[in-house]
Formats: sequence, structure tokens, C-alpha cells
Amino acid sequence: MRHFDLSPLYRSTVGFDRLFNLLDQATSNEAAPSYPPYNIERTAENAYRITIAVAGFGEGDLSIESKENALTVKGEKQLVEGAEKREVLHQGIAARAFERRFQLADYVQVTGASLENGLLHIDLVREIPEAKKPRQIAIGTGGSAKVLEAKVAKAA
Repeated sequence: MRHFDLSPLYRSTVGFDRLFNLLDQATSNEAAPSYPPYNIERTAENAYRITIAVAGFGEGDLSIESKENALTVKGEKQLVEGAEKREVLHQGIAARAFERRFQLADYVQVTGASLENGLLHIDLVREIPEAKKPRQIAIGTGGSAKVLEAKVAKAA
């Protein structure tokens, strides 16, 4: 695999640290964890769903945390007191602990999560603030631009 040196970009840019960290992670030689398997779907223009296969895990065994632009899903089987120890002849259903991290884009928020049929569904939506959305600017001639500014100031 190729290795790219991003150090010249670090010297000439400000505020792109997160982007460069993502590029470094994407080009690293470390093997990405493959357990548990997951899907990422686009369900609408600004809506997404992450589906993770968590067979054998209950709601109490899973935790979902959204912090800044990162989503972390952890799974760990809780030991039940008084449960009898079983002898497993073949274990094909993995019940090992896991931690899966997803980088979220700006303004992407978790709206809900559900667990059904061994699949954990996490719904996300991108909500762009009004101040960041594109807006139309009226073009005026001569003194009409000042009138428009005054009307905007009165409305606010």
C-alpha cells in the first residue's frame, strides 16, 4: 500500500487537522476491525442508518455514545449472577466484546436507535443550521441597498 506524506500540507494550512487525521487513518496499514459486520445506508437526502449485526447481545449489553463528531458503539456481554455454566461443544456465534467507531460529518446527529432480530439500527440525520444554509441576496441599485439593509435590521 502506498504511504503519502502529508507534512507539507500541515505547514501551509490551518484548521484542517481533522481532515488530515482522517486521511492518515484511511491510508494506514493497520487492519480495520471486521467484527461485528455492519452496513451504512442513505435513507433520505440528509438521513442515514447504520445497521450492526449484534447477534446474542441484548439492550443491556450494548452502549451507544455520540461525542463531537464520533459515534462509538460498544458491546460487552454482562455476566448474570446465578446462571449455570454450560458446556459449549461448538461456538459459532461470537459473543466477544467489541468497540466500533464511526466518524460523523459536521451537523450529523443521532436521532434514535433500535434493536430487533439481532440487528442494531442507529438512525442519523444531517441538520444544517439556518446560518450555514445558502441564502439569496437581493441586488439593488444605488440607494436601494441601504434600504434593504435597514429592512433586514428591523426584521431581526
